[in-house]
Order: sequence, then C-alpha cells, then structure tokens
Amino acid sequence: MLQNIRSNVQGTAAKVIIGLIVVSFALFGIESVLFGGSGASIAEVNGQEIGPLELQQAVETLRRQMISGMGDNLDPAMLEEERLAPQAIDSLIRRTLLMQSAEDMGLTVSNQEVSSLIASMGQFQQDGVFSPELYRNVLAGAGYTPAFFKVSLAEDMVVNQLRSGLAGSEFATPSELAVNAGILGEQRDVRFMMIPSSAFADDSPIGESDIDAYYAEHQGRFMTPESVDLEYIQLSPDDLRQPVDEASLLAAYEDAIQGDVAATENRVSHILLVNDETGTSAEKLTQAQDELAQGTPFAEVAESFSDDLASARRGGDLGYSTGDAFPTEIESAIATLPAGEVSKPVVSDAGTHLLLVTERRDLDVSSFEELRPQLEEALQLEEARAELLLTVEALRDLVFNADGLAAPARELGLEVQSIEGVTRSQSDGVFANPVLLDTAFSEEVLGNGHNSDVVELAGEQFVVLRVTTHHQPETLPVDDVREEIVTSLQNEATRQAVQAEAEALLADLRAGKSLTELGEAAGYPVETELGVDRRNTTMSPLILRRTFELPAPPAGQGLADFILTPQGDAVVMELLAVVPGNVVDLEPVELDMLQRQLSNEYSGLVDNEFQQGLRNSADISVM
Repeated sequence: MLQNIRSNVQGTAAKVIIGLIVVSFALFGIESVLFGGSGASIAEVNGQEIGPLELQQAVETLRRQMISGMGDNLDPAMLEEERLAPQAIDSLIRRTLLMQSAEDMGLTVSNQEVSSLIASMGQFQQDGVFSPELYRNVLAGAGYTPAFFKVSLAEDMVVNQLRSGLAGSEFATPSELAVNAGILGEQRDVRFMMIPSSAFADDSPIGESDIDAYYAEHQGRFMTPESVDLEYIQLSPDDLRQPVDEASLLAAYEDAIQGDVAATENRVSHILLVNDETGTSAEKLTQAQDELAQGTPFAEVAESFSDDLASARRGGDLGYSTGDAFPTEIESAIATLPAGEVSKPVVSDAGTHLLLVTERRDLDVSSFEELRPQLEEALQLEEARAELLLTVEALRDLVFNADGLAAPARELGLEVQSIEGVTRSQSDGVFANPVLLDTAFSEEVLGNGHNSDVVELAGEQFVVLRVTTHHQPETLPVDDVREEIVTSLQNEATRQAVQAEAEALLADLRAGKSLTELGEAAGYPVETELGVDRRNTTMSPLILRRTFELPAPPAGQGLADFILTPQGDAVVMELLAVVPGNVVDLEPVELDMLQRQLSNEYSGLVDNEFQQGLRNSADISVM
C-alpha cells in the first residue's frame, strides 16, 4: 500500500500537473492567479489579511536568495516550504506593520518616481539604456509580472522612507562622542620581550615508559576515523546526451528565425507629458511643440519638458523595439512614423507622448550553420533533461524496495560506482558535499542498511547511494603513532620550559627589576611601543589585544604580565602608561567616521525597537 501511495505521488501524471502549474507561474506571474485563488488568509495584521499567494511569493523569494547565496553548499532540505514558511510569514507580518505605519503617517511615492527608479536599474539596461524587453525577461525569470513588481517596488520605497526617517532621527550627543572617542583614541605605552621556544627545544630521547604512559592516557587521540564504503549511482544531463537528428535541427532553426524574418527594429525617443489636475500638461505640450517647430533639437526639448526623468537625461532615448516593447498605441504610431520625424501627440496610460524614431534597421537572419552549435547544444540538453527526469523518477521507484543498487542500475542501463573510506569530514570528491555525507551517515542508510532516496544536488546532479561496509573507529597500534607521541612529549617539555622561564622573569619584573635589564641578561631583545592605539597594524595582534585588555596601571608604575603564543613562544610585557583619547584630537575624517558608526548603531537599535513596538501593539493572528 505504501508503495502505491509513493508511486502515485511521484508518478508521471502528477509531475505533468506540477509542471503545468510551474510553467503558468513562469509565463504569467503570480498575478495570473491572484484573483482566482482561495480567499483563505494565512495571517491577519490589524484586520488586514495576508493571503496564501503572498506567502507563496515570499517563500519563492527566500528560496531564490538561498540558492543564489549558498551555491554548491546548499542543502535541498533547507528549501522545503515547511522550513521557509515561518520565516516568510514573519517577513510579511513585519512588512505589513511597516506599511500600515507609513500609511498612517501619510507617506507615499508617485508612479513617476517608481518608473524613474526602474529605468535607472542596471539589471534592466542594455548598453546603458533601459530595455523594456530585458525588463520583462528578468522579471519573468524571477516569477514577477511588471505590474506586480512595480507595486512591490513602490511599497519598498515607502517602507524605506519610513526607516530612513527613523534612522535620520538618531544621532550621537557630544557626551556620547566624547566617551567613544576616549576609548577609540586611547593610547598606551608598552614594553615587551619575546622568549622563543626554539631556545628551549628538547630533542633528547624519550623513554619507552613515557611513550607507553602517554599512549595509555591519550588513546582517544589515536583512533582511525569512522568511515564507510559506498556504492552509488550518479546522474546528470550530460550522462544522457544523445546525438540530434538533422530534421530536428532544421525544425528548431525554423522556429528560431521565425520571429526574425523581415523584422524591423526601431530606436525611439519620446517626450512624456503626464496629465495632472491643473491641466498644465496641455500647456507644456504646446510649449514643447513650439520649441520643436523652431528647430530646437528633440533631445534638448526632452531634457527640458519630459516628465520621464530617466529617459529625459538621455535626450528622451528609450532604446530599441521590434514592435512589442511599448504599449499598443505607441507601437502603432512608431510603425507608421518616418524616421527623423516627430509624431503627433500619442496618448497612453502614462500620459501624452511626442515620439521620434531616431534609427530604423532590418534585423539580420542568422544562417543555419551559424546557429547549428547552439541549436544542437540546446536540443541535446532539452532531451537529456527530459530523459533525466524520467530516469530519476524510475530510479526512485526501483531503489525503494531493492536490496542494493545493482538491479535498478541494470534495469535502467546505469553504472554503479564505488568509493571506500568516506569519513564524516570528507573534503574532496562528490562526497565532500554535506548533504550526501548526512545521507550516508543517516540512521536510515547507515543504521538500517537501506538504499538512500535519490538526492538532488546543485547543477542538476542526482545521487543515490548505499553503504556496503561500515568501519568503526579503532585504536591505532602504538608503533603507528610512536613518532607523533615523541613529538608531543618533546613539545610539551619545551612549552613547560618556556612557561617556567616566563614566570621567573615575570617574578623578577614584579620585584622591581627592569625589563630591559632582564632582557639583556637573558639575551632576549626588548621592544618598546609608545602611543599605541587600538588600530595599530605593526604590532602582533595577540600582543596588541593583551595590551588593551590589561587595566590601567597606577600612576608612575607599570603593570606586568606574560602570554603564550600558539607557536609556543612566550611574551613578557609591561604596560607603562595609558592616555585616554580626546574627541578634539580626532582628525575630521576620524570624527566623521565615529559619528557615522554611532549613528548607524543607534539607528539599528531604534529601527528594531520601533518594529518591536509595532508588533507589541498590533492585533496579529496567524492561521
């Protein structure tokens, strides 16, 4: 019965349905179902509902961010909706609260501001010019439609107004600047000498009894790592590539050039005049037309009169269109407008346009031989991906109940590979992937001896594995680790000798002897650093950190201490004096940086407290 359920859920019919849903989102965006979906809300904030489609979009945004940020280290389990949904809901609630607060304050942005920002975004520009086609393609790839993106961007701009206002309300007071400047600008005088471990290196032979005693006391250090031997099947589209027949290539070529045949591309500039309540757009239209009639270049008139600020800075240039980049009424006017001639006023939803075709050119149609490599690659990959999904689906079903991987591989014509000695800290090869390591050492696979599920990795890679042998940690023979033990004992003897020397010198220093005299007597060079601050880059970071950890010494006296370095050396040091920083001593650049740092810290605190206050006073229910 379980197998029937599993087969139905993962069957081809179910995948086709899911595929159609995914394609509909990719082609039409979330708005294609926004008004046709369920009305049930997933949360309510002060009476305002958050719908399931908003949650779906938020989850998808989080998923894309994680895929982009983590790359090959991505754990597919982290992309499951059950894990992402709580974070997405919290984000939607926080955004809703901020939008409600912004609306209460009367904050808003105009359509013109939103459009100008979109036009200035580099990801929507081609050769430095806004490209409507690129704009639509980028949004479609992210699961947005232009209208939905514009609404979301407008909300982001309003929220940023609110948060910028909060950030701008915070500043550091003179007393706060003084306190922080006192810490930041503090200077210390310190004297220190290094006791090198090399001066105490002990290469004398180590007795067998000492080796045996160390081995018995530290056996946990001398263990082989736990490891497993695996057999596995690995699949990717490249494993299933097949030659493409000539007929398919020719058909693909015809499809590819169909839209290019006799196509004309127009480069267009415009002057946009937005209609407003006072009717000033009509006056501006007359003025703009008069300027053009007097011979003023179109670009200059656009810079002076156009309400599309983004294109106005480029003389009204909108880039190229093949007839589908702009609204229908504009494209219709462009199609009949001679190059170099200004159109009559054209009205669209955005306002009134004066259009100018600055360049008109016929698109070249690529030859079959030019496109053959790309077409062959695309068709091979398309067919391989389709075959891969079918093969993976069949493999899932076959390995579910199989005793091993040999029979499923034989039935599907796949190769079973093997690898020995995979540890939990594997650092190379495909099994360095943490997802596969977690799978290999899971209770289901390692403990129960079952085949794993088919694991999907980044880059359309799929792996199914099985543990053939489990190697438990074992104690290594003493002879195998003898050299390591000898080295450890010698290093320990050296460390103890260095520490004893440092403690003896520290005692002499605290008894009133001079560090300089002690260094000269022992043959250790002594260094003195005066006026050291926390940003010093010439001193050892370890010594610098300890210098500023020590309390200020009494006036006229020094404070002595020593530290051991990771390399086994010792540093005996004496803090001589501490001079607090003063805000008046800061350079203008330093003072500005300190003010910015404090303002950013305070702004972050205010933002967090403000949002927490909104949440505490809100009526929030999550369904």
